[in-house]
Amino acid sequence: MPSARPPRTVFAMDPVHLPLLFPPPLMARLTATADLDPAVVVRDFADPAAADALARAEVLVTGWGCPRLDDGLLVTAPRLRAVLHAAGSVRSLVGEALWERGITVSSAVTANAVPVAEYTLAMILLAGKDTFTHRERFRVTHAYPPPAETAATGNVGRRIGVIGASRVGRRLLDLLRPFDFTVLLHDPYVTPAEAAALGAESLPLDALLRRSDVVTLHAPDIPETYRMLDRGRLALVRDGGVLINTSRGALVDPEALTDELVSGRLHAILDVTEPEPLPAGSALYRLPNVFLTPHIAGSQGTELERLGRIVVEELERLVAGLAPRHQVLHADLARVA
Repeated sequence: MPSARPPRTVFAMDPVHLPLLFPPPLMARLTATADLDPAVVVRDFADPAAADALARAEVLVTGWGCPRLDDGLLVTAPRLRAVLHAAGSVRSLVGEALWERGITVSSAVTANAVPVAEYTLAMILLAGKDTFTHRERFRVTHAYPPPAETAATGNVGRRIGVIGASRVGRRLLDLLRPFDFTVLLHDPYVTPAEAAALGAESLPLDALLRRSDVVTLHAPDIPETYRMLDRGRLALVRDGGVLINTSRGALVDPEALTDELVSGRLHAILDVTEPEPLPAGSALYRLPNVFLTPHIAGSQGTELERLGRIVVEELERLVAGLAPRHQVLHADLARVA
């Protein structure tokens, strides 16, 4: 997109996210690169007040709260050439009409993978120390556990099963390298040699479930992964095993998982569930072997700046006539988040 003038650019998102995505230094870079009014943030493409800005827009900077980008947008924004998404997946955001028009789409999903992987690593380490069980007991007994109760805990030699060499999965594999873990990986698109280069042993899914002490989900939410951990597969995980889900609740059969957790056979750390959030009466809120968090593993607070930085860098590349580093291709959507 080399041009003699800055591209006309419009924000399309919930404006509450703007100050964290683009703090003053990043906003200054953005406005130096683009013809952009930071005060104009579109929430509704049909809003008459946004019509003039959209009619001139060549680039949309999108984020959480952006309306779906479909053929109606192309009528409203006929000059649109690029969408730079300051968030994660664009699967549900970008409609077929934009792909058919050949509009460039870029996503900051790589930056969003960083805190998810960090959250997962933290939870793996805490689970290895049986931290959550000890916390619950300590609150009641006020007593230290005897050695017999801690003989099986610890993070030396623990087997970590990673399902999905996605961006999050690969970042997690990097973070796991310094620890004394045995790392297992299931991903149908990764060869055994590639898995070894990532620091893991490649296994079929059922074998990974049987061998792992901790199973962590990082596969995309696509038809092939729907309920991939069903009742039969959950039964393969060893007694006392831990399931971590920071991907999507749809990957796990919720009734089967609830039954396993109510029985006390498995432990779970769940940042995502199905439905989301769980109904107030769900047993999972009360179980001592379940640690629930409200979908916080992804970018929060100060971490949003990473997403904004990628968008600024992508726009600078486009203005310089360079290809974006984080372009999303339509053909990739069949197997990525």
